[in-house]
Amino acid sequence: MPPNTASTPIKPLKPLRGVRVLSLALNLPGPAALMRLKAMGATCLKAEPPGPKGAPAGTSGDPMGQYNPTAYATLHAGIRVLSIDLKTDKGQARLHKELARTDLLLTSFRPSALAKLGLSWKALHKAYPALSVVAIVGAPGARAEEPGHDLTYLAHAGLVTGLDLPATLFADMGGALMASEAALKAVLAQKTRGQGSFQEVALSDAAAWLALPRDWGLTLPSGSVGGAHAGYRVYPCQDGRVALAALEPHFAASLCAATGVAMADVRTMFRPEVHTAIARFLAGQTRQQLDQLAAARDIPLHTLPA
Repeated sequence: MPPNTASTPIKPLKPLRGVRVLSLALNLPGPAALMRLKAMGATCLKAEPPGPKGAPAGTSGDPMGQYNPTAYATLHAGIRVLSIDLKTDKGQARLHKELARTDLLLTSFRPSALAKLGLSWKALHKAYPALSVVAIVGAPGARAEEPGHDLTYLAHAGLVTGLDLPATLFADMGGALMASEAALKAVLAQKTRGQGSFQEVALSDAAAWLALPRDWGLTLPSGSVGGAHAGYRVYPCQDGRVALAALEPHFAASLCAATGVAMADVRTMFRPEVHTAIARFLAGQTRQQLDQLAAARDIPLHTLPA
């Protein structure tokens, strides 16, 4: 008989078991990608510069370890970290000792900085033909030398509105996902071709990918998930807010039935008077009442404090 899937926990796949990854990448995108690679079974090693002069012993050379130790600890849980000064002969010797037994190198330096350290793709491929490299940069190609950060990439992609900062670091985390995807592609290519590959992952490309729904008009104020559909909005309620996502026709119909709105077809949800009626109903409900309504009527919503 098949196992009882209702009670048997799903065992996560470990497709990178036996793959050795060395990361030189600092801050957030590289370590976040490395965390995902470890979760997929890779043996992960992180090399970072020594801590700042005058800092307490054990201070990380990764800026993330200095300005947010909690995030740094989460990102590097179970990952061996070496302190290596790549600008010294001793540090270079230690790095190349590790590279000789590495399958995949993850970096986040500008190309010119890698070249100065003797770590250009041309030099690495000549010395280690089987080694693959995933290079995280800010912008692709010739723009890889330009300074930038998550905020500037999101702004360029049209994802920064008003004066409020974005709720999270979308480009950095999206770039981490793209880097881990690139690592999987590299391992597949290694197994079929028997040699290493080079892939560049640009954070600006990650921002542009995340911006596609906006480019298509979906999340603009006139779009169905930008506020034009009365069933897909954030409304105030009696003691907080409610994130309502009754987008599909059957969910919208359940919402309309609960709020006393006559729904002829999906176009109903785009009418101003329907927005007003739903807003009025929700404003009179408590979070507890709305949570109960959602369960009883199968309406996708999530209540929030004010």
